[in-house]
Amino acid sequence: MVENTFANPAPLGLFGFGITTILLSLHNAGLIELSTVILALAVCLGGSAQIIAGIFEMKFNNTFGATAFISFGFFWISLVIIWLLPAIGSVKAVDPISMGIYLLIFGVFTLFMFVSTLKHTKILQLLFGVLAIVFFLLAIGDFTNLAIITTIGGYLGVFTGAVAIYACIGQIINNDWEKDIFKL
Repeated sequence: MVENTFANPAPLGLFGFGITTILLSLHNAGLIELSTVILALAVCLGGSAQIIAGIFEMKFNNTFGATAFISFGFFWISLVIIWLLPAIGSVKAVDPISMGIYLLIFGVFTLFMFVSTLKHTKILQLLFGVLAIVFFLLAIGDFTNLAIITTIGGYLGVFTGAVAIYACIGQIINNDWEKDIFKL
């Protein structure tokens, strides 16, 4: 029998999601401008690293991890394309209703993924539960054009990203120390 030689890919995916979510959420909260830092991070760590983590989750037969990381990885890449494509082509910029629908669909997907987390750790329950609320708030902000709702979604998104990074660091440290130092 061949021993598994793969490391746990989840911390990579969680970190990619967490840091990208924090930076974009700081923008949504009105604290920083949307910049190439956020866009590059969204493509590299938010997108590519999560997709890689999701593909390796398949090796572990983890349908939840694979689906979550690959879906959210492509979310980040598609979001960057939504923002950049109008600048490089003859495509019209996204309107608030279309963006609201995009965010709403991801909110519904995240809500269903939250249901699955009820069979997983408390930290994943918190992560997906709060993330669903963030998507719904951002969608409502786009539908209503009420900046305060987007701002609240931004602050809650910063918290969501921090939860993902906590889960990342917790998995790494718990694995390295071979005991539950971080409660997950």
